[in-house]
Amino acid sequence: MTANNIANANTTRTPGGGPYRREEVVFAPATGSFNQALANASGGTSTVGNGVVVQSIVQDPSPFNLVYDPSSPDAVNGYVQTPNVNVSTEMMDMVTASNAYQANVTAFNAAKAMDVAAIGLGKGV
Repeated sequence: MTANNIANANTTRTPGGGPYRREEVVFAPATGSFNQALANASGGTSTVGNGVVVQSIVQDPSPFNLVYDPSSPDAVNGYVQTPNVNVSTEMMDMVTASNAYQANVTAFNAAKAMDVAAIGLGKGV
């Protein structure tokens, strides 16, 4: 959604009428499939979470920004409604997502290294 929001930060006309409205993703916990498969594969119970799934995409209800531009064909009384997208907020969301992804990759690689080391111990290496 971040890329879509940034791409439409200056869109004052949409097919539905009016300016583009910022979109947000709503996540929900995923139900059992991964956790259940891991528990079955390991022969016991698993405390690993199931992750998340996209539940819905909703429009941000915050008001549109008003910019004084009487020369615009979209102007009403000299003011143009512009999207409720703040590029700084979108960039912060993108950096946060990137950092979370990198943290997950680091944790996965650490777990993989521990598994390899444990296999090496089992072989007497």
